[in-house]
Amino acid sequence: MAIFNRRFKKQKWFYLMLLPGLLYFLIYKYVPMWGVLIAFQDFQPFQGFFGSKWVGLKHFETFFMEETFWMLFRNTFILAVYNILFFFPLPIVIALMLNEVRKDVFKRFIQTFIYIPHFVSWVVVIGISFLFFSKDGGIVNNVLVSVGSEPVNFLLSKDWFRTIITSQVMWKETGWGTIIFLAALAGVDPGLYEAARIDGANRWRQMWHITLPAIRSTIIILLILRIGHFLDSGFEQIFLMVNPMNREVGEVFDTYVYSTGISQGKFSYSTAVGMFKSIVGLVLVVVANRLAKRFGEDGIY
Repeated sequence: MAIFNRRFKKQKWFYLMLLPGLLYFLIYKYVPMWGVLIAFQDFQPFQGFFGSKWVGLKHFETFFMEETFWMLFRNTFILAVYNILFFFPLPIVIALMLNEVRKDVFKRFIQTFIYIPHFVSWVVVIGISFLFFSKDGGIVNNVLVSVGSEPVNFLLSKDWFRTIITSQVMWKETGWGTIIFLAALAGVDPGLYEAARIDGANRWRQMWHITLPAIRSTIIILLILRIGHFLDSGFEQIFLMVNPMNREVGEVFDTYVYSTGISQGKFSYSTAVGMFKSIVGLVLVVVANRLAKRFGEDGIY
């Protein structure tokens, strides 16, 4: 205790800087976690938390027995796999390409240009998608008609829904995702590249044997964190893109929780659904972290 007191007095300003962040997580992340207990109740707002009846695992059993569960799991799983396969590697590739650019002015311009979509709201992104892919007057369909093809109703098509969703994520978040990888690349010792050039290694060999191993730990950590959000498909984006024609492939856990919990007032049931998704994410993080350590990486804990 005495050691802690001395350390606190010595570094009190650093602890003071931590205080806003700690309060944020305490108020908005940890305190609301008590609310998950209503997943085990038949919660009634007028009866309150202590007056509502406890029903145990009833809502979980109901959810798992419904056919909707498998539809939601399939849709969420496929979108998550699309994001892992197509979106996650893209920031790494872009960061490696930017790292090879030698003109700083051009490099900063490209970085600024690809960062901008991150600050665009999903409402605007969906609006741009409607502008491009609408059947009547959409830019893409106008091009198709001009070359003699039939217009395609992209926005109502089940076949195109997942492709459009994944493409939107790639366009919006790829540039922002390169920041961490560029920071990791900035820490690579330039002497390693100089030694490799002396040994006759070309750009590809330098990238394979120096650059990628240098950022491998960063890639693994971010991949584990991404797996933790495996079932988080993004409520706002999906909600704005789903319609009665593509709901069969577009409805995911996030939108289902909203439609059942808020629209229909099934608070306990929707909380059980959200809790199931969180438990799956926790299990995936633990498994991915153990696999990373088994293969010699540090992991996240």
